Amino acid sequence: MSNIKAILEATNVGLDKIVKVVIYVTDMSVMPELNEVYPTYFTEPYPVREAVCVKELPQPH
Repeated sequence: MSNIKAILEATNVGLDKIVKVVIYVTDMSVMPELNEVYPTYFTEPYPVREAVCVKELPQPH
């Protein structure tokens, strides 16, 4: 999130312009921590959020 924030700010855009966030995690047990941190980056109304567990992704051949 810090990297995304820095990239946006470098182009004079803030996190307040984000309308959707897709978060990929390998372990859903991190969700409580993520739920605590998420609102520290955004203000209400929060962007739509989607969390996807990607425990195993197929490797390209």
